[in-house]
Amino acid sequence: MKVAILAGGLGTRLAEETEIKPKPMVEIGGRPILWHIMKHYAHFGFNEFIIALGYRGEYIKRWMKDYSALEDDITVNTKTGEFKLHEKERSEWIVDLVDTGLQTLTGGRIKRLQSWIGQETFMLTWGDGVADVDIGELLAFHHRHGKLATLTAVRPPARYGHLAFEGDQIISFTEKPQTAEGWINGAFFVLEPEVFDYIDGDHVMFEHDPLTNLARDGQLMAYRHSSFWQCMDTLREKHLLQTLWDSGNPPWKLWS
Repeated sequence: MKVAILAGGLGTRLAEETEIKPKPMVEIGGRPILWHIMKHYAHFGFNEFIIALGYRGEYIKRWMKDYSALEDDITVNTKTGEFKLHEKERSEWIVDLVDTGLQTLTGGRIKRLQSWIGQETFMLTWGDGVADVDIGELLAFHHRHGKLATLTAVRPPARYGHLAFEGDQIISFTEKPQTAEGWINGAFFVLEPEVFDYIDGDHVMFEHDPLTNLARDGQLMAYRHSSFWQCMDTLREKHLLQTLWDSGNPPWKLWS
């Protein structure tokens, strides 16, 4: 089963990083967040990826093309230009890198992958968020319900500490708890190919009419994930993920 990853957005809220690189190439622990996402899926045995490129897509192409050289030790003969890779144990991925346009919206990017995916069930996520979602359980949930689309519903951590009062007295303070209400779309989709029929063209946001109409037709299920999930929309969130990585036990790192 193929995993599609949307990696073409402008990433304007991370302008400090994305002026020269696409957001999926912003690094956490010295590796692009895209690498973390791919390692997560590969941990569950899914090694075929389709990356939907857009803004600075050539940056991702160069990184993927040079991936082996970047991962391995190298011996270089500076006279002949020859080099030898000293292979380490590394991931064996098959990756399609597909230009889906600079201004194409999320739905349009997915639609442009249709010929690459074919008539098969596929998975989809955004190229800027990590989680400890059990992909095997997610897939089993999707098949069990037999609908066209399943999204992973998450409750993100609150941005600020939560205060509980009795009158003017604070009776509890919780630093940045997970919100108790308000499930949101956390991506990590499982989709049937019929979903392409819900997308009209390039200027469609997948999060708008396609998901709205799938829900209207009774074809959208929510896999509720109450454990770790974090997107990287802002520099503050990038620093949060880096801090978690530096702790030595980042919650999304399920691979060894």
